[in-house]
Amino acid sequence: MAGMSGRPAAWVRLGADAEADAAIIRRAGALLRAGGLVAFPTETVYGLGADALNPQAVARIFAAKGRPPDNPLIVHVTGPEQAGPPVVARWPEAARRLVVRFWPGPLTLVLPAGPAVPAAVRAGLPTVAVRCPSHPVARALIAAAGTPVAAPSANRSGRPSPTRADDVWADLGPHLDMLLDAGPVPVGVESTVVDVTVWPPRLLRPGGLPVEAIEEVLGVGLAPPPALAAGAAAPAPGMKYRHYAPEAPLVLAEGPGAAVSTLRRWLGQGERVAVIGCREDLEALLAEARVAAAVLDPWEEPAPAGGAGREAAAARRVRGAGATEGGSGRHAGGATGSDGATGGPGETTAATRPPQGEVVALDLGPRRRPEEQARRLFRALRAADAVGATRVLALAVPEVGLGRAVMNRLRKAAAGGEVPGGGDRHGAGGL
Repeated sequence: MAGMSGRPAAWVRLGADAEADAAIIRRAGALLRAGGLVAFPTETVYGLGADALNPQAVARIFAAKGRPPDNPLIVHVTGPEQAGPPVVARWPEAARRLVVRFWPGPLTLVLPAGPAVPAAVRAGLPTVAVRCPSHPVARALIAAAGTPVAAPSANRSGRPSPTRADDVWADLGPHLDMLLDAGPVPVGVESTVVDVTVWPPRLLRPGGLPVEAIEEVLGVGLAPPPALAAGAAAPAPGMKYRHYAPEAPLVLAEGPGAAVSTLRRWLGQGERVAVIGCREDLEALLAEARVAAAVLDPWEEPAPAGGAGREAAAARRVRGAGATEGGSGRHAGGATGSDGATGGPGETTAATRPPQGEVVALDLGPRRRPEEQARRLFRALRAADAVGATRVLALAVPEVGLGRAVMNRLRKAAAGGEVPGGGDRHGAGGL
């Protein structure tokens, strides 16, 4: 049933009144204690929460998401005091140092599990992943529940993680007892996961806390994740399976030549291609491929396929080689022109015009701003679906700071769909 706002009654918008918000969060905490599912914002992405110590409630998370049972959950706490011996059996010295520096924040620690943690939360492993979020709504909710809260990202398993409440409702609405909507999240990628049961600690998943900051505190480089044996449970989320993927097949181009040739091939097949990348790389690719395309900010609501009005309002045209301006607007690359036309150098003719596919470019922001790339990534992947893309081409970003997390997510979304082309940790620059 929808409320006065037009949203379903379970979808509650916060922020209008502090006293009303506190009452709503108390009600959400009671739902968690009763075994319910509550979706809520963290600083990284929206989470799907249940009482971490209630096996029946935890089972509802797996059922709602369609999540494989060998993929463990992260337990969210208000602080180390809520992760005592029943939850965490032992705190290694490395964990203590990282907690002092980075909690609350986007850092998950894999620790020896205590006896109260259900096997389903741990995927049957002797360890538990624990995090203390910094988002005020998340912290208030965990405190109101009075119990640690297990919470993976609030999306269908394999889909891009949600950075807005709308994304959560689109994927999981019928499964939720409550959705706490506090607007877009600030970080945009999940937490960094570090296994502190070994020395040196292992990086299991790059995320919202740069690896460089962790290594500075520890005084040692993080070890790579272990190889997973066939059929073995992963020690942290995001290490197995295809994750973060849009509906259309995604290919990751780690070098400039690969991006141009892949785009031209798909256009020749009549595909509607969403290209995701840093602003400078998108502009260079469109110029090199001689393609006219709208470049969209993924935080603007894209129009569905065929709906030109809102897309046109959000778009800015990017000029490429041979761009022209005329009465019909500004175009990049000369992908328009008259059949049979001839022209001099740099002009498009029927013989040189790219085939008639279609391109929408989704801007992750400047190459020098990895935090902006992280914030926009999952919005861009969902926008690719919204514009009706039949193929998605992702351009590599520089693997520094949060760029390492962005590339991790793109590789998981591609699930082996990388194309060669001389890529390196500096991304697709040089297109």
